[in-house]
Amino acid sequence: MRIEPFIAFRFLRARQKNKFVSLVAILAVGGIAVGVAALIVSLSIMNGFEKEVRSRIIGTTSHINIHSLRNDYIHDWKPLLHELQNRDDVVAAAPFIYAKMPIAYGGRFDGIMLRGIIPSMEREIGNPESTIIDGRWLSEEPDSTGLPCIVLGRYLAEGLGANPGDTVFIYSLSSPNVSRFTPQITRFKVNGVFETGMFDFDAVLAYTNLESAQRLLKIDEAVTGIELRIDNLYEAESAANRIEKDIGFPYYAISWIEMNKNLFTWMTLEKWGLFLLLTLIVTVAAFNIASTLIMVVLEKTSQIGILRALGATANRIRRIFLIQGLTVGILGTTLGVIIGFTLCFIQKQWAPISLPPDVYPIPSLPVDMQLLDFLAISFAAIGITLISSVYPAWRASKYSPIDAIRGASVKG
Repeated sequence: MRIEPFIAFRFLRARQKNKFVSLVAILAVGGIAVGVAALIVSLSIMNGFEKEVRSRIIGTTSHINIHSLRNDYIHDWKPLLHELQNRDDVVAAAPFIYAKMPIAYGGRFDGIMLRGIIPSMEREIGNPESTIIDGRWLSEEPDSTGLPCIVLGRYLAEGLGANPGDTVFIYSLSSPNVSRFTPQITRFKVNGVFETGMFDFDAVLAYTNLESAQRLLKIDEAVTGIELRIDNLYEAESAANRIEKDIGFPYYAISWIEMNKNLFTWMTLEKWGLFLLLTLIVTVAAFNIASTLIMVVLEKTSQIGILRALGATANRIRRIFLIQGLTVGILGTTLGVIIGFTLCFIQKQWAPISLPPDVYPIPSLPVDMQLLDFLAISFAAIGITLISSVYPAWRASKYSPIDAIRGASVKG
């Protein structure tokens, strides 16, 4: 049995006449625990929000979109759709149209991103139908009024003052190739209102049937692109590269990650910034560990001299104090992990912290605990405490037996 851990634990227990060192050690453990718990809770909440945003984006958009480099539309798209549907790495494929259009209702005007889809095929790509909060989703059958149907985002509908059953007006050019602006007005019946929880979508996005969009744009049977759903959404970039290579020019593939690159880059930077900021709490606690070990070195000067006189090498003395710092770090980290996990578990199971429904589309604070975060935080905390123990350990190892005993005698 090695003697260094035994001596290290004995040194951490202060004598009856000096409880101050033990108090500082307890405060150091508490500081590390608070810092680790704060990191775990904060990163888990960030992960929760990121997961919510990702799920809402995937619920509204596809994993991969196929477009043409030759022009804005794909005219002979049915053979390409059949080829993509037969791929092993593609779960579902569907054509779509995407166009910017002006919309009006009750004297109010706005701009929309009109998305033409085939409702039955869209259900295999995502689940936009589940976002309906008023009215109904698009139907395969034509409306009884004979008007094409449209589904509006919540904030778009509120801005126009339109509700299900109302008739809105969409303006388009009379031909895709005109020399001057000759708008054509088409009436659409509002079939429903949806809410994704993403303001950028709910404020501008509108759905209609593919044929209605084709007639509105006067593009015959052409489509803007083909959207794909794959098995693993996290492999969308590599799958997009494979598909683009296989189908060849003039088509190109873009994944949902690339389409929302700015958003997820910002969220990643915010997560790392939060990690670095809260790591300062652990760093401050690590300074307390360093001061604790320095006080232990000063208090145990005579014992260090005796150990050196009995043959303890400088490396052994150094290891004793490194073990002390490591022990405090492990205790604080373990306690912080337990506290952080408990708080996150309580929020995930019972959601005591709710969010105002008029501001957030989710009812409570989202939490997503990830093992990698727990490991990274734990190793970082223990590493910082170990680094803070280096100087006191080095200082103690520099005492010679005679100097240590003499210094203790003078101090006594």
